[in-house]
Amino acid sequence: MTGTHRDFLAIPDYTRDELLSLFKLAEDMRNGPYTDKPLAGKSLAMIFMKSSTRTRVSFEVGMWQLGGHALFLSPRDVQLGRGEPVADTARVLSRYVDGIMIRTFAHSEVEELARYATVPVINGLTDLLHPCQVLADLLTIRQHFGSLEGRKVAWIGDGNNMANSWINAAYRLGFSLTLACPEGYDPDAEILRRAQGEADVKIVRDPAEAAEGADVVNTDVWASMGQEEEQAVREKAFTGYIVDESLMSRAQRDAIFLHCLPAHRGEEVSAEVIDGPQSVVWDEAENRLHIQKAIMANMMGGVEL
Repeated sequence: MTGTHRDFLAIPDYTRDELLSLFKLAEDMRNGPYTDKPLAGKSLAMIFMKSSTRTRVSFEVGMWQLGGHALFLSPRDVQLGRGEPVADTARVLSRYVDGIMIRTFAHSEVEELARYATVPVINGLTDLLHPCQVLADLLTIRQHFGSLEGRKVAWIGDGNNMANSWINAAYRLGFSLTLACPEGYDPDAEILRRAQGEADVKIVRDPAEAAEGADVVNTDVWASMGQEEEQAVREKAFTGYIVDESLMSRAQRDAIFLHCLPAHRGEEVSAEVIDGPQSVVWDEAENRLHIQKAIMANMMGGVEL
C-alpha cells in the first residue's frame, strides 16, 4: 500500500478476511448477473514483457465487462523494451491510466513500478510469484469443495513462481500444503520459512508422498518461459514427477487436478489426467477472469471488501 492507492504484488498483500471477501465478490461475478460497472471510464495499462494467452484475455475482457478499457503494451509498444527506466514508465503511465498490470521477469521490476506509480499496480506474473493464478486456483477449490477449510493441497514439480504463490496462500489461509520438488529446485527459502511459522507447509522429494490423501493435486511445466535452454537438464531432474493416473490414485477419491496451463501432455501430466474426470483446468482458467475482475473492482473501482 502506498499513498492513497493499493497494489497487489503478492497474495499476503491482502489479509485473510480480505481474501475471503475477494473470493465472495468473484463468486458473485461468476454466478451473476453482476451488472455493476465500477470501472466505467477507467483504463488499465497492461505491460507484457512476457507473452500470454490467459492473462491478456482475462484482464482485457474483465476490464470491458466492468465498464473499463484495457491497453495492451508489448516491449515493442513501450520504451521499457528500449531501456527507459521502470520508474519513468511508472510516472508517465500514472498520468494516463487508472491502473497498471505487468507481466515480466524480475520481481524487482514490479516492486519498482509500484514504488513510483501513483495508481494501483497488479502483478500479472514475475519469475518469483504468480498471485492472480493461485487466487484463481483457490477460487476453483472453493467452487468444487465449498470451502478451503481442512483441504490438503499437493504441489508436484518445480519450486517456481506458482509454488511460491501457493506457499504465500497457505501462509495467509492456513491450509495444508506439501510440495514435492527435486533436489535443487526448491521454492524461495524466505517465502517458505515465513509460511512454515503459520501453516502446515513442507517440502518432500517423493511425489507419491505429497499426493497421499490430497484433495488437490497441482503441477506446472518443468521449464517455464525463459528456461527453454534448460529443458534437457530439467527433464532429467524431473523424471518421475509426472502426474499420471497412478499418482492421482494416491489422492482422495474426489480429488481435483489443477494446472495453470499451458500444459505439456506426457511431460508433467499425462493426457489421461488432464483430460480426465478429475481435471478442473478449464474451470480454473475461467476463474482467472472472475478473480481478476474482483481485484480490479476493489483496487481501481473502489468496491469494498
